Order: sequence, then C-alpha cells, then structure tokens
Amino acid sequence: MALTPWHKSATPREDLRKGKPMDAAEFAVNLDRVRDGKAPDDYKDPKQFFERTYLTKNLTALAAEVQRRFSGIRTETSAVFNMATQFGGGKTHALTLLYHLARNGPAANGWSGVDKILGHAGLDSVPEAATAVFVGTEFDSITGKGGSGTGEPLRKTPWGEIAFQLSGAQGFAVVEEHDRQKIAPGGDVIRSFLPKDRPCLILMDELMNYVSRNRDSGLSDQLYNFIQNLTNVASGEERVVLVVSIPGSQMEMNEADFSDYNSFKKIMDKHGKAVMISAEAETSEIIRRRLFEWRPDEISSDGKIRLGAEAKKNCKAYAAWVKAHRHQVPGWFPVDHAEEMFEATYPFHPMVLSVFETKWQALPRFQRTRGILRLLALWVSKVYQENYTDAHSDALIGLGTAPLDDPIFRAAIFEQLGEDRLEGSVTTDIAGRKEAHAVRLDSEASSSIKKARLHRKVATVILFESNGGQTHGTEATLPEIRLAVAEPDLDIGNIETVLDTLSSNCYYLEAYGTSYRFGLQIQLPKIHADRKASVPKLEIDECLKNAIIKVFNEGNIIKPLFFPEKSSDIQDNPALALIILSPDHRRLDSATLDLVESMTRDHGTSARTYKSALIWSMVDNDASLTSEARSALAWDKIHDEADQLHLNERQNREVNEKIGKAKRDLREAVWRSYKNLALLGKDNRISLIDLGLIHSSAAKTIVDLYLLQLRQKDIITSSISPNFLVKNWPPAFLDWSTKSVRDAFFASPLFPRLLNPEAVKEVISKGVSNGIFAYVGKSEAGVYDPVYYNRGLLPEEVEISEEWFIVKEPKPPELHAIVVSPNQTSIKPGEEVTFTAIGLSKQGLEVKIDALNWSATGGTIDGNGVFQAGQEEDLFKITATLGDVNGSATIKVKKLSPHWDGEIPHQKWTQFYNRILSKFAVRKGLKLTVAVDILDASEEEIEEMRAALRELGLEDEVIVK
Repeated sequence: MALTPWHKSATPREDLRKGKPMDAAEFAVNLDRVRDGKAPDDYKDPKQFFERTYLTKNLTALAAEVQRRFSGIRTETSAVFNMATQFGGGKTHALTLLYHLARNGPAANGWSGVDKILGHAGLDSVPEAATAVFVGTEFDSITGKGGSGTGEPLRKTPWGEIAFQLSGAQGFAVVEEHDRQKIAPGGDVIRSFLPKDRPCLILMDELMNYVSRNRDSGLSDQLYNFIQNLTNVASGEERVVLVVSIPGSQMEMNEADFSDYNSFKKIMDKHGKAVMISAEAETSEIIRRRLFEWRPDEISSDGKIRLGAEAKKNCKAYAAWVKAHRHQVPGWFPVDHAEEMFEATYPFHPMVLSVFETKWQALPRFQRTRGILRLLALWVSKVYQENYTDAHSDALIGLGTAPLDDPIFRAAIFEQLGEDRLEGSVTTDIAGRKEAHAVRLDSEASSSIKKARLHRKVATVILFESNGGQTHGTEATLPEIRLAVAEPDLDIGNIETVLDTLSSNCYYLEAYGTSYRFGLQIQLPKIHADRKASVPKLEIDECLKNAIIKVFNEGNIIKPLFFPEKSSDIQDNPALALIILSPDHRRLDSATLDLVESMTRDHGTSARTYKSALIWSMVDNDASLTSEARSALAWDKIHDEADQLHLNERQNREVNEKIGKAKRDLREAVWRSYKNLALLGKDNRISLIDLGLIHSSAAKTIVDLYLLQLRQKDIITSSISPNFLVKNWPPAFLDWSTKSVRDAFFASPLFPRLLNPEAVKEVISKGVSNGIFAYVGKSEAGVYDPVYYNRGLLPEEVEISEEWFIVKEPKPPELHAIVVSPNQTSIKPGEEVTFTAIGLSKQGLEVKIDALNWSATGGTIDGNGVFQAGQEEDLFKITATLGDVNGSATIKVKKLSPHWDGEIPHQKWTQFYNRILSKFAVRKGLKLTVAVDILDASEEEIEEMRAALRELGLEDEVIVK
C-alpha cells in the first residue's frame, strides 16, 4: 500500500528543515531572559510564543483563573499557585505564558489561543498587570542587581528585587532596610510596596537552587519567612497573584535540600493551589505545536491539530494493521480506537511518545517536556533530511527511525538515560558504524526486510523500550516491539525472524524469553555461535536420539520401540506398537517407505501376522532437529567452560536459562519433526498421515496427540461395542475363538486397532452380560460346555485362547440335512470308492456329526463310507443316516468299452499299436475294425492285396471304385 511520507503532510519548523535544531538550553526557557528580552524568539516574542504553544486543559484553566483574579473576581479563584510539576515538566513555560499575558494586557487578545482563555475566564479582555520575576538560578545575593552605574538601587534579596520590579525605586525604598539587613519583610511592608492602581503578578521560579546556595548565610530561612508572609498577603488581596515553582532536580538534592524542599512545599500546600501543567494525553499536542508549522486552518478552535486527508489515510492504514493483529500487540493498547490514537500523535507513531511517558519518566535524569522536545527536535530534523538523501519514505516517525547513527542525537539520548557507556553497545549492535550488526543484517536480509530496515528498527525499539537497560526489570516485550514497528503490509512473522537473527549476532543484546534489552556487557550469542560450529556430528546424533527417546517416553500409554533397522527388531505381537524411526529415515526418502513396507510385511524370514498392529512415526526433515541439538550442545559446552570464559554471575544465570530453553526448543523440534505417521491402510497398502504443524501445547505428550488424531480417524479405539463383533462376524464361523477375535484387531486393517488388547475381554463381558452372544467352552464332541449367556461375566473371567469361543446361539444348531460326497460317480465292477458326509443346520451352518449309518442298494459299504462294487453292473444308491436325518448319493457300476475311430497316418501305425493297442492285445474283447483307402493302385497290386488277406484268414473282398 503506497502511503504519503509524513514530511509531506506535516512540515517541520524551518530550523529543523535546515538541519539546525535548537539546543537543549532553548527548550529550557529562562524566565529572567524572557523579561530581559534576551531569550530566543520562540519565548521573547509573545505572538510567536502563543502560536507554538498548545494550551492544555490545566494551562488554560490556570491562565483563566489568574485573569479572573486580576479582574477582582474572588469566587472560585486562587491567589497562590504552586507549580507542582516534575523537573523539566513545562512549569517555566507556564510562567512565561502568564508573564506575557500580564505584561501585554489587552494587546494579547488577538494572539493564538487567547480567546480560549478569555472564554474560559468569562472575560472580554486580558487585564494588564504589574509583574515581578524572581529566578533562583539567576539571582545572586552577594553581587546583587543594579547599583553603581546602572541608575538603579542595588538589590541583594528576593524581596528587594520583587519590590523594585513591581513599584520601581519607590517600592524598593519600602524594603531597602530589610534588603540591607537581609531580613524578610512582614505582611504590612509587603502590602505597602504592592501597586494599588493595577493587578499584580509575582512569578518565582527555581527556588531550591537559591535556597541551597544561601543556606549558610541564613537567607534560605529568611526566604521561607518571606514566602510565608507573601502567601498570606496575596491571599488577602483582591488582584494579587503569586505563582511559585519550587522543584529542582531531586536527584541532585542532599539531605538539607530535602528538608527545605518539604518546608516550602508545606507552605504552598497550605496557602496555595497545586497545578499540574499537562496530562499525558496532551503531550502530543504540545510537541506537535512546538516542532511543526501549521496553517491557521489546521488548528481547531480548541487549539488541536486538524489532519489532512493524506495524513488520515496513513493513520487509517496503520490502525487496520493493528486491528488485524490485535492479539499480537500489547493488551493495554486500545486496538478498537487505534485510528484515534494514530491521529492524536501524527506524524509520530503512538509508541514514540508512549515510551517517554510510561518508561523513561522513571529515569532520574529524564526531563519530561524539555527532554522529549530536545530529543524529538533532533530526531525530526535528522529523519527529515534522510527522507531526501536516503530516499526513505516512512509514513510515520516510528521508534525504529530514531537517528542513532548521529552522534549528537546519541549524546542527547545518553544524557537523558544517564549512561554514556551505551555508546559502544549502540554503535556496535545498532547504528553509528558501518559494520554495526543491525545495519549489516539489513543489507544481507531478504528484500522485504531490507527495504523496511527491519533489523535496525527492531534493535532501536528495543533500546528505547528497555531504557537502554538503565532501569532494572524494564525490557522491550515482543508485543511492544510488534506494535512499535507496525506498518501497513508488514509481515508480522518477519519480526520474530529479525529478533532471532539479532539475538544470534548482537554482542550487547540480552534476551529473556520474549523480552529483550541492551546492556553494557558483551553477551553470549557470539560465543554460542562459535561453539555451535565446532560440535561434532557423533555428539549431535547421540543428543538427538536421547532427546527423541525422552519425548516419546513422557507418556505411559504405549512404550515406543526406537530406531529399528530390520524387521526382526520388532516383535510380532497382538498389541499396538509405536515404532519410532531414526531421524536418518526421512519421510520424503523413497528408501524410508520401502523400509516401512518391508518391516510391516515381514518378521525376520517369516510373514508378519500382526501387520495392522504397527504404527510408524518418522521425521519430515531432520534439519531443524540437527540445528536445535547443535545449539543445545553448544550451550552445554559454554557452561562447562564458564570459568575459562570468565562469565559473570548474570551470564552464568543466562547460560543456565539458555540451556533450559535449548532443551525446550529441542523438545519442540522433536514434536514438529515427528509429524508423519504410517500404517497399513484398509486397502492393505501403507498409508501416510501428515499431522501438519504440531507443537507441545497441543497435548500432554506426543503419543497422546498421535492417539487423539488416530481416534478421530477411527483408526484406533479404546473400546468396542458387542454389536461391532456381531456385525463383523466371519460368515464361515459358527463359533469364534476369543484368540481369533483379539487377533482380528491387530492382523486385519479392516478392524480398528485396539489401544489395549484387554478391551476384547471387556467387549465379551458386555456382550455376554447383555445377551448379545454367548461365551462358551467346547468339548471334543462339539458340545458347548460351559455356557455363559445373558448373565454377569467379569472381564477378568474371560480367557483369550483357542479353547474358548463366542457364539451367537448358546446351543449348537440341530442337524437338519446330511450332504454326501461325491454326490454322483461311476466305477467298474470290483472297484471301491470312499464317501464322506457333512451335517448342516436349517440355516445352512455346518453341524458336527458323529458316526453315521451307511447303506447301499448294491455292493457293500462299511461304517467309514468305503463302498466296494461287486460284478453286477447297475445304478446303486448310497445313504448316510443319523437319527431321522439322512442324505444320499448315486453310483454307477459298469464295465467300460471304449470305442475309437479316426484316421491315422500310415507312418504312425506302429506307434499307434505300441502305445494304445499293445496293452489290450493280451486281453479278451479287443476288436479292431480297419478301413483302408488306397489311391491310384494297379490291378496287379489289388490282386496281391486279396491274396495276402486270404493268407491271413481275413475276408478278401476289396472294393474298387
């Protein structure tokens, strides 16, 4: 998605565009310099000051209340205000605003935002007031102000200075003696130097600096008295306002400073009204007004920025990405109001301001408003230039765009963090050197990551979100990183990829699970990378096999068989067997499938009986397993070498954590890799099952996951119904041995595999108890005894053997018919043949029959069905009888007289005689009939034939045609 670069919708101030951002001093306005007209234009020019000032809710309320008090309104107004903001929190900016309004009076009515103040105050015009400014960092009570050559009286105390500013030399004369003796004036004296003809504004800033410097001289105690008296006077006057800013930098206070600070604070708390200048929600408006130029039509009536169409389009696109990934960003971020959040901080990403407001303000040296403005001024100036020189087209100014390659910006960052030793960490791992790891990794990355400068952005985000590692327990979390680098069309998966790469390459990046921070000490990733490269393959193979065995032995449902290489390694048993192939046998290799096929069909040199009992597990690819095993072994080596490597306590702790993580990662790799199952399908061919992406959170153990998947596919079951056995009863079986029942579940792929063979006892128990079938023993005579039917039968009472059966009927079926075989046959007189007979029930099932009564209508037949033919030729009936049931067959006894006629070539006459006729020549009854046809014979030859026939005693008639 093509979005408009931020600098085309938000124009930085001219000095920022020219690469000349203001220094920190210009953001730390000095009220004395404003009064003297020596401050930068942004502060001394009141019109420009108001144009670049966002009137926060509290600042508007303060200004309005002061104007009402100046107008003589005492209802809901205070005469004394305590600027209760933290160091660098915008208090002096507020004092400057009050100063300009008081000095200029009605001339201020047309300035930007003043109408808002007047509206809030209910006034038509700004009252002009006498003003006095006292800045504790500027006033020196030894040299004083004024004196010889200035035309002004010499003032050496705060009260002398304030009296002079309010009422000139006449006012100072009232307290001149108090100033000389450095004694605070009382209330009556104070009232006497206050102007009577107009309102009066007294502004006092940086009191703690003055107190600390003048404690030994006693002036700090006198200042305390003066403030106490002044607050009492101001509270009693109608048009006098006192605004005091007490705080200094608390990290620089000593014990005495704290004591005095608390004393002054009690006075102000008692007589004054505490004022917080801005809320966090207003920070973005303050910053945008200070750093960017806005046309009048881009400022709303309440002083807020109105964004143009292109800017709103950008915010909408970013918000859409966040909403699409709502479960991957921090829970505190208001995803449903994401578009409003982006609009409120544009052109900054919300995380830019959030990191200062939520994390950096806890740092001792961080100055909230001043610090943020200083950093962002440098930031905006630098990235504005980069958008042209480097052709970057960022749609927002995100945390990741911070110009850490600029030494001035880095110095400003380290000043706020209070740690300049981070220089090495930043320039080595993020930016500042051309070989910095993040910069190098971006140059080597895929096109999408390289274009997004994602390594550098992620690393920069980590630095900011973890306070540069300066606050213990503050890290950059994965959800925070995702949100901070969020932008339309960003593949969220690339963030994890980048984090892994940074963790493996950066020297100072510390990783704690999914939390990250930059520190001051070289980290372990590089050492780990070196150790990984030196791990031998034999160690990797051993480590892998141990890890696989551990993962698959976590459960106790099935004990797997590991790494067989020949079929005899696998028992041929009627029980489910999970076979784990070595990672060397990959599913994609044809040799692996051939091995599975062979070991499923065979058991040693014999065919395997229980082929259906085998379930195979194999890896898709062993690359991930090998990598994780190598990583785990490398961490173990670092642990063993800890003393030689001079690891500190934290690093030793980290190594132990890494060892634990590496073991978990290796375990997870086993899960991910062993996602392929193979077994005998219903078509009697090896069937493959790919379980897809599996992980350890999917089930208690990997075997549990396998079984769950196989259950869902009806391949495995824990129990079966008695009706299943009835439905699948072999048609040829009247009674079904319990062993054959059990074996069917492990030999035939048409049956589901039983998780536990004992389930056969359970189903037989249920079937017998519910009268679905009977459980019987059987005598040699075929009698069922004992018989368990329609009665309670415990599973442990069921025996799995060839001697016990289940039957559909508890009694053997009655004999209904006898079938004699052969049904029809023929023999010669004197020969014998054996007849057999089987019994059938009415349903056509075979019934065992004992001794039969055999009879024949001719010849003889014995009790075993052996028939002996006599010499009589005829058709005889054979009968087998048992009780009232009989069956019969027929037999034909007859001498056989074969006849053949056909044409024989004269060359084969001798063979014909020797092979066919010779055996019958010695027997009676051989009769030959010969027909001879001779073509083209002479009369002489015919006569010779006749003579020869007569000599042989044969008829000599020869027909001549």
